[in-house]
Amino acid sequence: MQQLTLFLVLAIGLAGCKDQAEEKAATEETTEEMAMEQTTNPESEWRVLFDGTSTDAWRGYLSDEMHPEWTIEGDALAFTPGEEGGKNIITKDKFKNFVLSLEWKISEGGNSGIFYLGQDTHDYIWKTAPEMQVLDNENHPDAEAGIAGNRQAGALYDLIPAVPQNAKPAGEWNSVEIKVYKGSVWHYMNGEVVLEYHLWTPEWNEMVAGSKFPALNPDWANVAAEGLIGLQDHGDDVWYR
Repeated sequence: MQQLTLFLVLAIGLAGCKDQAEEKAATEETTEEMAMEQTTNPESEWRVLFDGTSTDAWRGYLSDEMHPEWTIEGDALAFTPGEEGGKNIITKDKFKNFVLSLEWKISEGGNSGIFYLGQDTHDYIWKTAPEMQVLDNENHPDAEAGIAGNRQAGALYDLIPAVPQNAKPAGEWNSVEIKVYKGSVWHYMNGEVVLEYHLWTPEWNEMVAGSKFPALNPDWANVAAEGLIGLQDHGDDVWYR
C-alpha cells in the first residue's frame, strides 16, 4: 500500500536553525545533488502523514477539526464536494527541507492542488503557498488557460509549466514528489523531473510579479522557508495516497 510520506532532509530539531536571509544567500550555490546528498543523512527520517487508516496528521485550514468532506476510501484520502467549498486541509505541523512523496487521482474534469510552505495567516492557503497543480488536463478548462501550460497537472500553478507533461488521464494514479531544499524546489511527476525553480531570487520575484498572485497578496513572493502542506478542495472529487 502506498503511503503519503514526508522525507525530512534535516532532522526536525534542526529545522529552525537558519533564518530566511541565510537561506536566500545559499540559494545560488544549491544544486539537486546537494539536496539528494542530504536525503541520505543518517539524521534524516521518513514521516508518514497518511497510512490509509487515520487522518490524525491533518486538520482543516483555519480549523482545529478535520473537514468531514475528506474521508478514507480504501487506502486513499478522498475528497467529496459538499455544499460549501474551500474545505482545504493542512498538516498539523510545518516542514522545512523535505521530500514529499504521494500519489493523486482526479475525477473527470476535476481540479485540485498540493500546497507546500503555506501559512494559516490568510483566508485561503493559496495566498501564501506555492501549488503543484492537480488536474484532468483533457477535460478541465484550466489546461488551456494560463501561459504555456502553467495551469496543467504538475505545474507550479500559474507560474511554471510541467515539462514533459506526462500526467495520466482522469481516474488513473499519478506518482509525484516535491523536493524543497534551502529555497530550491523540484517537482517530479511519474518518475521525471518536470520543473525546478529557486525562491527569493530576482528571477523568482520577476516571475511572480507577472502572475495573478500579487493582486491576491502583495507579499506573495516572500514564501516562507518553513510551512504547512495542504490539499485543495476545488469542488471536484479527488483522491490522495
